[in-house]
Amino acid sequence: MPYLVRPATLADAPAVTELLNQVDVIEIGRPETDLGTVEADLKHPETDLAQDSWLAFDEGRLVAYALLWDESGGERVDVDHYVLPDHQEAGQRLFTALETRALARARGNGAERAVVHLHLNVAPTLDTALIEKRGWSVVRRYHVLHRPVDPEANPAPVPPSGVRLRACADEADRRRVHELYQATFAEHFDFQPRAYEQWLHDIDAEGLDWSLVWIASTEEHGDAGFLLARDDREAMGWIRSLGVRGEARALGLGGLLLRHAFAVFAGRGRETVGLGVDTGNTTGAPGLYARHGMTVRYAVDTWEAVLT
Repeated sequence: MPYLVRPATLADAPAVTELLNQVDVIEIGRPETDLGTVEADLKHPETDLAQDSWLAFDEGRLVAYALLWDESGGERVDVDHYVLPDHQEAGQRLFTALETRALARARGNGAERAVVHLHLNVAPTLDTALIEKRGWSVVRRYHVLHRPVDPEANPAPVPPSGVRLRACADEADRRRVHELYQATFAEHFDFQPRAYEQWLHDIDAEGLDWSLVWIASTEEHGDAGFLLARDDREAMGWIRSLGVRGEARALGLGGLLLRHAFAVFAGRGRETVGLGVDTGNTTGAPGLYARHGMTVRYAVDTWEAVLT
């Protein structure tokens, strides 16, 4: 079957959003992709859309989409890939293109190989047997968790003596959250150090409500934890990041920040709050979320290919 393949532009964001929501319905039962998320992806500063994006059309209908970005400046390259079930040939054409480009990006960074990561639902529309033949394999699993919230069941928590919560109020606080993020996630799987301006793009700071970003501090440790949340998803309130410094993890700051977020989202009329967690996380995060009533909505695998 002949497919028209071309690069994406920002003007394609609505069509890409529609495609991703078709994939969402098949994989998780309902559409959960918002236009703003797709636009932020297409504006990624480490992506050259002319060379790092691909759209495949079948008689004018968008049936597959791929995007590549390079945050490491080395061998690590990230990609997204979506395809409708009946168009696996189109999907494989995009895989050939993104693999070729990933190796070129890595070599342009001075690396001898490209280590490429892709996140896929555990039951994806992509026929994973096809990429296993290409040398891809699963190296990590993440869970998307959720839980219901309401104002009566989720009142605002009272911080214990010596602990303070404050909203991210100014530029100094934003830079502090960036520092806390870099420090608390440094040992996590697949972490890439990010300068402040790069991080602002990663979190789509232009569309972020900074009143939903909180810093937890103690008299002994100072600023020791943070939570960054968003309320711009149609499906649910979303906790993007939660981190606590190692020396302060036994003080209950993570749970305090989590309960505070639940209360704020409930007060805003949200009925559900969600977040993503690495199942191999060694900081105790999966247990923390389970103790606070969060359950698995669906699972996502990290697939890896090493290209030489």
